[in-house]
Amino acid sequence: MKISLALASPRRALPRILQAGLLAVCGMNLALAADTPRQGGEVVFGVTTDPICFNPHRSTQQNSYILIRNYIDSLVAKGKGGKFLPWLAQEWSVSPDGKTYAFKLKPGLQFHDGTPLDAAAVKFNFDFVRDTKNTNAAGELLKAVERVQVVSASEVRLQLARPDSGLLESIASVRLGLISPKSLQSGDDLCGGGPAIAGSGPFVFQNYVRGQSAGFARNPRYQWAPGYAAHQGPAWLDRVTVRFLPEYAVRAGALSSGQVDVIEGVQPTDVGLFKDQPGFQFLVGPAGAQTSFTLNVNYTIPPATDVRVRRALRDGADIDALVKSVYRGAYRRAWSNIGPDSFFYNKALEGSWGNNPAAANKLLDEAGWTGRDAEGFRTKDGQRLTIEVGYPQPFVRDNRDVLIQGLQAQLRKNLGFDLRLRFVTGGEWAQQLQKGSWSIYPNTYLPADAAQELQGNIGESGFIRAVADKGDKTLFGYINDALAATNLEEKKKLVDAAQRHAVDQGIIVPLFSANYQLAAKSRVRGLSFETQLDSPSNFHDVWLSER
Repeated sequence: MKISLALASPRRALPRILQAGLLAVCGMNLALAADTPRQGGEVVFGVTTDPICFNPHRSTQQNSYILIRNYIDSLVAKGKGGKFLPWLAQEWSVSPDGKTYAFKLKPGLQFHDGTPLDAAAVKFNFDFVRDTKNTNAAGELLKAVERVQVVSASEVRLQLARPDSGLLESIASVRLGLISPKSLQSGDDLCGGGPAIAGSGPFVFQNYVRGQSAGFARNPRYQWAPGYAAHQGPAWLDRVTVRFLPEYAVRAGALSSGQVDVIEGVQPTDVGLFKDQPGFQFLVGPAGAQTSFTLNVNYTIPPATDVRVRRALRDGADIDALVKSVYRGAYRRAWSNIGPDSFFYNKALEGSWGNNPAAANKLLDEAGWTGRDAEGFRTKDGQRLTIEVGYPQPFVRDNRDVLIQGLQAQLRKNLGFDLRLRFVTGGEWAQQLQKGSWSIYPNTYLPADAAQELQGNIGESGFIRAVADKGDKTLFGYINDALAATNLEEKKKLVDAAQRHAVDQGIIVPLFSANYQLAAKSRVRGLSFETQLDSPSNFHDVWLSER
């Protein structure tokens, strides 16, 4: 038997080895290139809401901040895990009594209009916000501040009248972001956006067409990104264009067809179009900075003055089933108005209330609402059991109105309770707030320190402030003490107590825990969420890979 053994000659084997090696090296280089940020290009971002106001000091609209953050910086940043990091300030200190905060600025800071961002500019901003004549909503964040002092060109000091455990959180908020003093003094309507509002962020606000789009151009001088940023220096992108697309189907279609590169506010039924699909990515943000979507009840107006009515409203429907039906597992049912990912969330409230129509009906019987009208609603002394939910039209998003309509239907069926949903204008809501004449206000509150969130929602300076003299003094006490607490454990106990009291008294009816969801083309890299806001971060770290 003859056996032939074929061996490759050294002349042929060597080129193959080299070829394989070269292919491997090329593959590694291509992989590295794919993961290496590239400068240039434009991203088009489709969003749900056209902001009412682009001035961070005045805006109280959560969805406005995802745009504002692109041109507005803060003194300090909040990183993952709740740690505060440098931003415009490179360092800071707090006195042992918690009443003096000193900040040292980074060198070379500038606003977009060329004005130096120095200690005098910081003082001007904070004094401007604190001045009630300027009607800035952000003024509530500096209530404890007694005066702002310029120590040197790069050092500013805040003197407090009392300790404020949430001050660093407030300083990190976009609501106290810095605007050029020239802009603030100009008299222009900064709410209207555009070049008139000069910040110091990675992008310059170039143009705005209401109801259509907003344009932001790269700031080439940017050298002061926050401590959590993936890189220092100017943004990678040349330009960001924002398109206002309020319809779910239109946003999803625009991303699918390539008209936009990123969208927020993804409808649950559209998640499957992008999640785990070739060419796309789907990202879900945290739910700890902003409050859960909650019905805030004005308990100073009948029939909500009766705690039995409020508790019946709280327990008369299956909120868990409603949230699952509307959002198909995309959002979690809420048990408190503090977000479930927050350190200050009271987890003990889970399962402690809700979905008990029998008990709710018994409470209403005890309260004297024993009659029924021709439509089956409960009555008392000839009056129907009715409470209105006044929902400001500019704030309606994410099918929240659909969720309230589901709650409305269940309360009618289970209890004979007439929960009336009415859409109101922003102006009407402002008037109701000023007079304290609102009944139920549905909202997620602006991201802030947990005690500050409680104060802004259900505290004595919150939505009920116009009629706070009739308010719940026990609740106010918990919140005020939490704001002043300098010990973290003590503050946690007080915030827990405030949440439990508000739920027990039916002052709030939490519905679901909101979080932002992004869908994007896979070539859009560097997308993330800002811890302090729960919302998408600015586009400073975003870049485009090769197609």
